[in-house]
Amino acid sequence: MRTTVRCIGALSLTALAFASTTGCASLSKKEQGAIIGAGAGAVIGGAIGKYNGSTAKGAIIGAVVGGAAGAIIGHQMDQQAKELKQNIPGAVVERVGEGIQVTFQSGLLFDFDSDVVKGSAQSNLTTLAKSLDQYPKSNLLIVGHTDSVGTHTYNEDLSRRRSQAAANYLVAQGLERSRVQTMGLGETEPVNMANTDAAAAQNRRVEVAIYASPEMVADAKRKAGAN
Repeated sequence: MRTTVRCIGALSLTALAFASTTGCASLSKKEQGAIIGAGAGAVIGGAIGKYNGSTAKGAIIGAVVGGAAGAIIGHQMDQQAKELKQNIPGAVVERVGEGIQVTFQSGLLFDFDSDVVKGSAQSNLTTLAKSLDQYPKSNLLIVGHTDSVGTHTYNEDLSRRRSQAAANYLVAQGLERSRVQTMGLGETEPVNMANTDAAAAQNRRVEVAIYASPEMVADAKRKAGAN
């Protein structure tokens, strides 16, 4: 029996974006998750991120499928995350839900106040691009963050340019442009609120959310149904 749910709670902002066309009140929780994961992209992160403090993690959480199909997706993400941890020094690789978050401190990728990818960082992004080529059915949301030094407008613009620069580099390495979205959030999602140089350095970062594409979800559901 289908369990109906209302558009409330942590998913409400995202679900409302689709309510006029999907009839949110008549959809099961699993059906809502499929719609959100398949169609919302960066919007997912913006909505869910308001609740958990991380837009990148929000994108991954919004794409969760669950069940046997989710287990299949999760197994692939386990393998990819293990490889990324081994091959990208300096980056923080986390398994989140049925996806992966890769966090680069901005100093790894960019010089101060620059949106040009450093020569020393290119090997890290090249490795990421190769991994994405090896696992071609995932999508990405790249989110740029800054510290709170400077104006909000300037920081938002810098973070946006940095996320786009990272995306452009990955695309130049062969990543399909259609797989990646970018956002710049400036100083609005700090991970450390302390008024110290170390805290500011932590807040200057680029986060890459890797999560299942609609094609990957469909493949996983077919495999789950065949078992």
